[in-house]
Amino acid sequence: MNYVYIVQCKDESLYTGYTNDLKKRIQVHNSGKGAKYTRSRRPVHLVYWEECPDRSSALSREAEIKKLSREEKLKLVGLDYGKK
Repeated sequence: MNYVYIVQCKDESLYTGYTNDLKKRIQVHNSGKGAKYTRSRRPVHLVYWEECPDRSSALSREAEIKKLSREEKLKLVGLDYGKK
């Protein structure tokens, strides 16, 4: 199984990625060996994931999510910080 996921970083930013081992990938992010973006924003917390049947569909869905605005991503993951 492949997954598209969103983690919330320590600075409340969101990072979207894909993996075939969700638990291991979050551990890698939090160890400082994950994506360059998350290395200085640890710890990260998993806030959303979707199962995808194959790598190709996971990559396509990741690209779709990355095109969303921050507000749209927050709505997708069910986090509501409100607008100011």
